[in-house]
Amino acid sequence: MLPNIVPGLKARMRVKLRHVRGAQTRQFVKVVFPGALILVSTKILEFVTLTISSFAAIEEIRKRMSSVKHKILVLSGKGGVGKSTFTAHLAHGFASDETRQVAVLDIDICGPSIPKVMGLEGEQIHQSGSGWSPVYVEDNLAVMSVGFLLSSPEDAVIWRGPKKNGLIKQFLRDVDWGEVDFLLVDTPPGTSDEHISIVQYLSGSGVDGAVVITTPQEVALMDVRKEISFCRKVNLPVLGVVENMSGFVCPKCKTESLIFPPTTGGAEKMAQDMAVPFLGKLPLDPRIGKCCDEGKSFLSEVPDSPAAKAYSEIIHRLLQKCEESK
Repeated sequence: MLPNIVPGLKARMRVKLRHVRGAQTRQFVKVVFPGALILVSTKILEFVTLTISSFAAIEEIRKRMSSVKHKILVLSGKGGVGKSTFTAHLAHGFASDETRQVAVLDIDICGPSIPKVMGLEGEQIHQSGSGWSPVYVEDNLAVMSVGFLLSSPEDAVIWRGPKKNGLIKQFLRDVDWGEVDFLLVDTPPGTSDEHISIVQYLSGSGVDGAVVITTPQEVALMDVRKEISFCRKVNLPVLGVVENMSGFVCPKCKTESLIFPPTTGGAEKMAQDMAVPFLGKLPLDPRIGKCCDEGKSFLSEVPDSPAAKAYSEIIHRLLQKCEESK
């Protein structure tokens, strides 16, 4: 109920920041409600103001996201496991059906690689009366990233949490996605500011869940377990775990070698132990990296490869899960 009364509360409440005379002048302010004058601690007032602001933002985002049918977060507690590569190819796979409208939101504020991976480096966003316009890869595949706001790909983004939080809110509230079937959110590694913000702001919009990416070795799995724990604590459903770089397939002879041995059983055993779905394994293929560097879709460039077939199977399973979550 509270989000619904917030706009009216904000309109009626007048806050006079007049310091009370005396030794405690900086600790209290006078808050004037209709027919009442209350002495409030500045810390309490700050908390209430932030809470009202958050509820208002969640409501605004809910209205904007009402045109988006499915929302999927791509997560991992570990860096370098291929989240952006997976997000980009998941988007290409979904968009291979021209009847689907697909969008990618890159909230890796400090390391946005989606523009490079999707062949959009150097593109800029434009603003219209309806909000920010995303950049399009295809007629049915749109992208938004902080990378489009930088003057150079080499520019460092040196921001603390509140500024990251503000940009994520602006992306969700102000980007004019239009009617979208799938919104895929690419995230940085960890369980920090960006993850808390995206889950909080989408809390009223109905998120289908998260796809968690890992590699087979224990040094990655130990951090991915933390990510799954994070999902449970914030009530974010886990759609499934994907084991990336699961063996190397020789492009010539098709022989598979284990580059990262699964010393503790790999992602499949971890998913079984933690009672979350396992979506499949994606083998290493040097052509995937080459396609990402060139901003091309590996699924279109090498459609008959074992890795492309593994992607197709995972995409099919995710489509089924999204249909089940309706």
